[in-house]
Amino acid sequence: MMRISMSLPKKLLNEFDEVLRDRGYQSRSKGIRDALKDYIVRYQWMNEMEGERIGIIAVIYDHHYTGVMEDLADIQHDYREYINAVMHVHMTEKHCLEVIVVKGDVSKIRELTEKMMRLKGVEHVRLTSTSTEQKVEHEH
Repeated sequence: MMRISMSLPKKLLNEFDEVLRDRGYQSRSKGIRDALKDYIVRYQWMNEMEGERIGIIAVIYDHHYTGVMEDLADIQHDYREYINAVMHVHMTEKHCLEVIVVKGDVSKIRELTEKMMRLKGVEHVRLTSTSTEQKVEHEH
C-alpha cells in the first residue's frame, strides 16, 4: 500500500464521511479506494464505447463562477451537430443543471463530455448513453 495525502473542501469530506457511515464503512481509506475504483471503471467504460451512440450528459455547475456559462455555451456550439436538445434547470441559488441530449460518434461525444469536465466552475458531469445500432427483429 502507498500512503498519500490530499486536500479536500470541508463540505466534501463531511458528505463523504456521511456516505461512508450510511454504507457501514469502518475505514475512510477503504471508502476512498472503492470510490477511486468506481471512477476508474466509469472512465474505462466511457473509453471502450465505440460507434454511434445516443444519450445524455448531465452537467452541474456553479453559475456564479465567472465565465463558466460562456465556456459551456462555447463548447456546446463547437459540438452542435452532436447535440439534439439542452434543458436548463435552476437547482439552487448557486447551482444549475444542464441536461444535454447527444447523438453521434462516441469519440465526439466523449470529447464534448471531457471538455466540460475540465471547466472551472463545473462540479459534476455524467454521461449516460446507449448504442443506436439496436437490432430489431420483425416477425413475418
